[in-house]
Amino acid sequence: MNALLKPLEMDFRPMREEDLATLIKIERASYPYPWTLGNFRDCLDSGYSSWVGEVEGALAGYWVMMMAVGEGHILNCCIAPAWQGRGFGRSLIEHLIDTARHHATEALYLEVRPSNTRAVNLYERIGFDGIALRRDYYPADHGREDALVMRMIL
Repeated sequence: MNALLKPLEMDFRPMREEDLATLIKIERASYPYPWTLGNFRDCLDSGYSSWVGEVEGALAGYWVMMMAVGEGHILNCCIAPAWQGRGFGRSLIEHLIDTARHHATEALYLEVRPSNTRAVNLYERIGFDGIALRRDYYPADHGREDALVMRMIL
């Protein structure tokens, strides 16, 4: 008997206040300089487009985007370490892009650490282009790290 395995899929829903404790755990496991609870609360309070992705009922990723005047700025986008390397990062970004298009966004922008080569490579494969460098943008263990500014025209 052959059993066909159904591939895991990510389901999306708007971020809620009760998600924040889990988001903070994912942030701390994913980044050396994570967002704080206050950062997430401020985004929710400001009405930024904030979504979570769930896989088999587990919160596996999230994104936060500010949209105004035809532009979207991706403020945070993350896949929990346990779910990385399975294509969920692409699913998360594609959901974000679909949401931006639904709101008549013409271009998306983001900053990413150049040292985060997995993220940079994913953004490039999806269609983002590097357009600038912000000097000393991110905190780092020994001073500051630049940010690569990327853009996707929708």
